[in-house]
Amino acid sequence: MPKFKLIVSDPKNGKSSSIELDDQKSKSLIGRQIDEVIDGSALGLKGKVKITGGSDKDGIPMRKDILGGSKKFIILSGGVGFNPKRKGERKRKVVRGKMITEDTYQINVILREEKEAKGKQ
Repeated sequence: MPKFKLIVSDPKNGKSSSIELDDQKSKSLIGRQIDEVIDGSALGLKGKVKITGGSDKDGIPMRKDILGGSKKFIILSGGVGFNPKRKGERKRKVVRGKMITEDTYQINVILREEKEAKGKQ
């Protein structure tokens, strides 16, 4: 049974909080992908949330440009998973795909503000 650690960021006040999800709530996240907007009520949150990233139990980060949810060795020149020290530096690193699987441990989400449509009255 999957258990996830959910890191919820609030852009209004710039703070984040950590939530442990039980089996029932975590099942709704399996198969979702990075940049997907989902309803927060399934996770016990108000409004909508956007999945922004995550990692597995070994700390291997998820990248949104890799398909699937498995580990892959790719050559990186920057971005998530590699921070180059010199100009032009590239390195082969292991990263995970953008899909949430049972191997995922931590999921990062951000709260979305609902913009209310103002009708003419």
